[in-house]
Amino acid sequence: MADLGRRGALVLALGGAVALSACRQGSSGTDGDKVRTDVAPLERRFTALGPLSDAHWLGIVMGSDSRVQAPGPTDVRVVGLARLRAGGVATLVGAPQWDFQPAEPDQPPGVLAQFIPKGARWVRSESFDSAMASDADHGTFSFDPGTDTVYFDTINPSPASSSGP
Repeated sequence: MADLGRRGALVLALGGAVALSACRQGSSGTDGDKVRTDVAPLERRFTALGPLSDAHWLGIVMGSDSRVQAPGPTDVRVVGLARLRAGGVATLVGAPQWDFQPAEPDQPPGVLAQFIPKGARWVRSESFDSAMASDADHGTFSFDPGTDTVYFDTINPSPASSSGP
């Protein structure tokens, strides 16, 4: 009888470990280390940038490295680079309402560092950043006019209301 009790406890412990492992693996909606190259999700969220190409970006579930997953809303960091149409950055940077100034972007996640243009001369505008983010979102957008590249680092960027979910 004592052996059956130990076996039962062992089976319960192993079953619980397997169940927790399965829940943990399924809790992340995105793979934070997988570099994505699709532009459609970015174009839906950053409509003011126009058509994009040559994208390299990550969707990182915030707090997914924690051992305990809390129920409720989840923040997602969308960070990466993309190329605007030829002359697109010059058009944005030249608009006087934005007041772009030289500013280096934050250090990108390691897997994206290889996509940063060599010799980039980054500019950024706090007013442009504010215009791109809704009340619940946060983001910074740095531009290199020489390569028509944007580096974006955002939290919960929402699709434009006219583009659907």
